[in-house]
Amino acid sequence: MSDESHTGDESPKSAYQIAMERLRRSDAEAGVEEREVSQEQKAEIAEVKRVYSAKAAEAEILYKSKLMSVFEPEERAKIEQGHRRDIERIKSDEARKLTKLRGQSPRG
Repeated sequence: MSDESHTGDESPKSAYQIAMERLRRSDAEAGVEEREVSQEQKAEIAEVKRVYSAKAAEAEILYKSKLMSVFEPEERAKIEQGHRRDIERIKSDEARKLTKLRGQSPRG
């Protein structure tokens, strides 16, 4: 029994591989340029992700701590809203830094 989706010695492709091929084709059609990321950039990106992950975890701990000591619904709502705003800001800052790092030309 031979599968028509692959030829020769190639193993069948996963849904992920198929999706990535489609994305590469659509990027190529749209003129999106693929760039290599240097090892230095990869390290910087990993560090940014670690830092912002820690910031999000800290915000989560502080949020839960505050929430445990407040019982009034209006005050809890304010704390929840502030927490959502903090998390959005952290994610936005992280995305901005990562975009800046990825936009740099490779050094190395």
